[in-house]
Amino acid sequence: MSVLSKAYMHDEAAAFAHVESIIWANGTVCPHCGVVDRAYKLEGVRTKPSKKNPEGKERHGLWKCRECRKQFTVRKGTIFEESHIEMHKWLQAIHLMVSSKKGISSHQLHRVLEITYKSAWFLTHRIRECMRDGALAPFGGNGGTVEVDETFIGTKHKKSKTARGFAHKNAMLTLVDRDTKRAKSIVVDDIKKDTLVPILRENIAKEAVIYTDEAKQYTKLADDFAGHDFTTHSKGEYVKREKPQVHTNTVEGFYSIFKRGMKGVYQHCGKQHLHRYAAEFDFRYNNRTANGVDDAERGQIALRGVVGKRLTYAQ
Repeated sequence: MSVLSKAYMHDEAAAFAHVESIIWANGTVCPHCGVVDRAYKLEGVRTKPSKKNPEGKERHGLWKCRECRKQFTVRKGTIFEESHIEMHKWLQAIHLMVSSKKGISSHQLHRVLEITYKSAWFLTHRIRECMRDGALAPFGGNGGTVEVDETFIGTKHKKSKTARGFAHKNAMLTLVDRDTKRAKSIVVDDIKKDTLVPILRENIAKEAVIYTDEAKQYTKLADDFAGHDFTTHSKGEYVKREKPQVHTNTVEGFYSIFKRGMKGVYQHCGKQHLHRYAAEFDFRYNNRTANGVDDAERGQIALRGVVGKRLTYAQ
């Protein structure tokens, strides 16, 4: 049976129960006073009558706290808060986004879910927000190996007729830890040494060994880390012949998927949103099949990240 055929993908009551089982795994939590397992479920409550729903709509997943006496649902304090989109459609959208290797466009979702394009666009950005990983553990711990590279995507401003190179494009730095098979992408203003090196010091353990290309901004990394080596791409060297472990092919492979998705699916992205698209590709890379995570589990991991990440349209 398809994952999209499961009850919580179509039935609103089942959808709320599914989300509650993941977010409230240790008991119902009141978002108002923080008390655990002191709430009871309200059944049969309906919204006010309207032209579209003369008898009102049933309010699924409604709870009331015995301590503060306030009502709430599992939506409160999450990316779902104040959303009029049904919960089962949210779950469908999350599954489609986490299981599509190169992403799925808002236009595609607006047609599949039968919601407006504006709603689909906002929905996808909120889902990307829950994919954002705030982990503080540095890459390359215990003397691991970290590949570092940068790429350029989209445009910061309109390219002039005399422009050359990548000055008009958005820059992004990516780290890949070979041991944990995880990636972390950071949007940067430029690729100067003064910009990149402090980011590397903050995100990579001192005992790590770093592999890069021959870019000048990486020339003295051995002063800050346990070791540094590089390949000379300008001479056609992508793997060091005498040291086959020295290469940046892993991070280049990450970029190949990222760029296929950004160019082929999303097509355009402004700099103000690029960090969320980067978080989306990082999330799928870090929770891929090679790391022992299938599509269903990936969706559950995304659901665990919805709490405390409210995103408004103005933001």
